[in-house]
Amino acid sequence: MTPAIFASPGAFSRAFSAGLSSLLNGGGLGPFILVCANATFDPDTHAAADGLEALYRALREKYVHALESGAAIQEVEEDLLVFLKIQAVGLERLKHTEQRRVGKWEVQFNHLRSFRPKRIAARAPAGLRVDFDEAGFHFNKGFMRKEAFWEGELGGKNATLYYNKYPFAPFHGLLVPERECRQPQFLTVEYHTYVWEVAQQLAQTLDGVGFGYNSIGAFASVNHLHFQMFLKPAGFPVMNADWRHNGGGEAYPAPCLAFDDSREAWRCIEALHFRDEAYNLLYLPGKLFVFPRPKQGTYPQPAWTSGFTWHELAGGIIAFNREDYERLDEPAIQAELARLGAGLTFA
Repeated sequence: MTPAIFASPGAFSRAFSAGLSSLLNGGGLGPFILVCANATFDPDTHAAADGLEALYRALREKYVHALESGAAIQEVEEDLLVFLKIQAVGLERLKHTEQRRVGKWEVQFNHLRSFRPKRIAARAPAGLRVDFDEAGFHFNKGFMRKEAFWEGELGGKNATLYYNKYPFAPFHGLLVPERECRQPQFLTVEYHTYVWEVAQQLAQTLDGVGFGYNSIGAFASVNHLHFQMFLKPAGFPVMNADWRHNGGGEAYPAPCLAFDDSREAWRCIEALHFRDEAYNLLYLPGKLFVFPRPKQGTYPQPAWTSGFTWHELAGGIIAFNREDYERLDEPAIQAELARLGAGLTFA
């Protein structure tokens, strides 16, 4: 049975907004950053975030006083760093997210997301499987409880849905199945089948539902098994009928394989594991796009991107400053996508 919050787009939207309001009313640094990032991404959320500026002023006064007196600030270090970046710019000068079309591609200017910590996405891994690290960042940390949007049974497993703290897709969340099991960010056939079936289940009530996945080495930033949920009825550029993987005649710039059978898709993923080749995934109802790619840190990338994840491989390009956002053109985007096919042993 589908949980009530997934019963319709309206129910999901109302619950999503109510949770953000509750976070804001509860105060605190982590909730402030999360609501601020969601508010600058979505105009409707921004209009409803009445207490955002008041909480910002209160936090700023608290931290200034602590720094002046030499007192310790008891906050998560990465949240404090992001707040100091916001303070350096000024809350009123944070830019709202903008999007434009560049040929077949979507380009997004996402200011606040550029402030986020890179975590494990900042370094090249030795392999695709890295043991779960209790001391590192993961979703079982106590401070993460506030950022949980919903928890319950979904698709036969207990699951937790968190807000994405730095969203880049509509209704962007992080689905963590059986988070207490401490599964690393390494896909198994069990969880591949799970998210495939959940996408089909939720598609009965939520138009445009889908899930993104980044393997270790493909700019996954948290080594705790999770899938990035979104609602995007318009779809992504990779879904365009012109592309060869969708039955059209045009070659996609990046390596891309499309599957409408879960078992065939898993055989492809298993082969990537065998070859220790990084990959990104886009799960849609009854469909999976697989993007084999070189590991992060093993190839040069232009300054306008912090790295291509499932979102970029699907055609949604993120830029963090206005000059890059306005300057990016179709040849530059396609050249960077094509670079991800260089030297691959599997495609």
